Amino acid sequence: MADLARPTTGVSRRHTHTDDELGFASRFVSGQIEAHPAAVTTVPRPFGDLSTATSQLIGQLAQEACPAAAAATTVEHRASTRRVLAYLDGFEGNTWQQRWDASPLGRGEITASDLGTNQTGRNHSVGVRALLCLRVVQPTLLVMKKHNFNGFPAQFIAAQRDPLLEKYAAHAASHDFSWPHKREALFDVCCLLAVQGIGFADLTPAALLHHAHEARKAKAILRPGKKDANVFAGRASWNVLHAMGHFPASTPTTMRQALHRGPLTLEELVDRHTIHNRSVRRLLLDYFHRRRSDTDYASLVHLVRHVAHHFWARIEELNPEQADLNIPADLYNTWRRQIGVRNDGKPRIGVDTIVIAIRSFYYDLHTWAADEPERWAPWVAPCPVPPSELRGLAKRRRRINERSADRTRLRQPLLPLLVRHVEERYDHTRTLLAQASAAAINTSFTHDGRTYRRILTAEDLTLTRAGHRTPVRVRDDTGQLIQIQAEEETAFWDWATVETLRHSGARIEEMCEVSHLSVRHYQRNNGEMVALLVISPSKTDRERVIPMSAELFHVIASVIRRHTRDGDPVPILRRFDPHDKVWSPPMPFLFQRKIGSTRGVISPQTVLHILARRCTDLSQHHPAFRSVKFTPHDFRRIFATELVNSGLPIHIGATLLGHLNIQTTRGYVAVFDEDAIRHYLAHLNERRTLRPDHEYRDVTSLEWGEFEEHFDKRKVELGACGRPYGTPCQHEHACIRCPMLQVSPTMTGRLDDLEADLINRRTRAQAEGWAGEIEGLDLTLQLLRAKRDETRRRAQRPTVNLGIPRPRE
Repeated sequence: MADLARPTTGVSRRHTHTDDELGFASRFVSGQIEAHPAAVTTVPRPFGDLSTATSQLIGQLAQEACPAAAAATTVEHRASTRRVLAYLDGFEGNTWQQRWDASPLGRGEITASDLGTNQTGRNHSVGVRALLCLRVVQPTLLVMKKHNFNGFPAQFIAAQRDPLLEKYAAHAASHDFSWPHKREALFDVCCLLAVQGIGFADLTPAALLHHAHEARKAKAILRPGKKDANVFAGRASWNVLHAMGHFPASTPTTMRQALHRGPLTLEELVDRHTIHNRSVRRLLLDYFHRRRSDTDYASLVHLVRHVAHHFWARIEELNPEQADLNIPADLYNTWRRQIGVRNDGKPRIGVDTIVIAIRSFYYDLHTWAADEPERWAPWVAPCPVPPSELRGLAKRRRRINERSADRTRLRQPLLPLLVRHVEERYDHTRTLLAQASAAAINTSFTHDGRTYRRILTAEDLTLTRAGHRTPVRVRDDTGQLIQIQAEEETAFWDWATVETLRHSGARIEEMCEVSHLSVRHYQRNNGEMVALLVISPSKTDRERVIPMSAELFHVIASVIRRHTRDGDPVPILRRFDPHDKVWSPPMPFLFQRKIGSTRGVISPQTVLHILARRCTDLSQHHPAFRSVKFTPHDFRRIFATELVNSGLPIHIGATLLGHLNIQTTRGYVAVFDEDAIRHYLAHLNERRTLRPDHEYRDVTSLEWGEFEEHFDKRKVELGACGRPYGTPCQHEHACIRCPMLQVSPTMTGRLDDLEADLINRRTRAQAEGWAGEIEGLDLTLQLLRAKRDETRRRAQRPTVNLGIPRPRE
């Protein structure tokens, strides 16, 4: 593959690092395992050395090595093999391999179809395939990718007579993924063995990684611009090889884990940015090493980018002769003007962050020079950032908070539309899948007013005859083919993601890290169970526990049930942290799904794509979504706003959100009066000052009983009241109008009775001319119907049965 030209398309723009061996940009140039071809311990020759054998002998072996088939097919194999050998015999060389390498066919310039056809009108790809299976020639990966060798794995495995390879084929056939991925696992390994000229015993993780990189290069050349041209081959093979124990125990479980090399060293981080002055480079490395002890990896990456790239690398561009940190005022002003504009010409938003990092850099050197003058004093220089640079910083931060508040105000009214969209889509696909699964093949059924027919494609028929599982497919009345299982799976995770984000207020990293171990419960003295969700430490490095509402618990229970519906526990996986570039310990993460042949934890980037797709679909019917996109943090801000504005004390909201400072929560609340915050905090401070210290004690059993009794008193006829603890009913028990009323699904019939009574009262009021009474009754009817619709919508959610836990045997 060394002769492959460097591709310019089909390569992800995220891959910014370049490696001479691979020949094109990639962020996977070096992983945990160094990729290199396998070392051959024993040359695989299942039929002996055929490098100089006659075409008659090789043709006869091709006929005998052909899997069980009709006699005419085996004769065709022999004739096609001799035809290919006759073509190769026209090139120079003492062996068939030398003639192959000298031919356009062996160089990948032409394919077997260019050699003409046989008597049956077929090309001579079966002859080329036979030469590869007999190990007469060793092809390049480009040749393998240009040809479509049907049945290559079966014929190759049969010809090798290798018990290890046959054992691998058996493991691949029984592995837990679909038949196309089983076929892919077989082809990738057979292709690797043929290209690298090794036996199965010599197959190593490094060899499979090398094959994956080379296959990616070949696909980027042969299929430029295609979506799958930038995908690594061999991922399914890696899973099977690891599961069967062929790889060492220390090998990563998946190829993705092996491709990620982990966090970069400080030297590598700094050297990503061009710094010509070696003394300054050494100083920056010392500075970053000192700062590394009090910061995490993600913050360190940003610090290196601000100081090394945005500051010093640009200073050297403006003044290549600059040798110390004493920056003249005119040079700083020029740098300051340039840093305010991005490379694409747009204004840079985070200029204050860069300037503060530079200011801290100079002041850190001043402070450290007092303790270690021999190390830092030679670099002490006046800080080029003038005091006026940070003037108005608080004002600019307020503008940022105002923009965030405007963003929340714009999206809060649109959230119900998004929630209804994902719910209806999930309900539609779920019920459609249930009906399609129960329908017979080629029979029609009606769902939501549309006619569907369950069908089997030609590929499905082939899989069915071979005894493999087939996906459930339907065709609607417009002729569109729908893979309903995949549609239902996608709709479920869209719904679960949106519901979890809006009911928990968790950060996106925290949601992705929720595991089966995060679900806890607390039992009150009266026997009532309170579901709790443990949020793992993320941004603030503090674990917190939040009580789950009925809606949130339903979502979490649905996710658990989906993973355990076949009787197996939640799969244990490792999660990659995109910020710290490390893999987590194996845990039963809830937000995981199987994509292709590999199961993985849903990433924050995937969540962004989910929300973007849903907003794009909604924009077809709701013009507001054409200019509005939701992000995971929007749900967190809306959650905080609704909490505080519904009467929850802001310091309790800060605890639920995991904020260390109440001022941070204030920035999240979009519509909350600043004076109310100030007076409330003043009231708390005054109350704590006047209250004797001895009253700050542990809660007594009597007080705890009163606390639990409060929740019992909140139970009313129609359901439960959601008012905060210690607060009386502020609406004089007008429960139908009260926003705190949580109607029980079993009381919808009672709502119907109340509605009929209200309608009768309105008829009487209209006859008597009581205009004020009519207005009040209309408002009550409107709120009653809204609560009834909301209750029925919640009642439509399928019941999740988690089963009865049993002790382990």
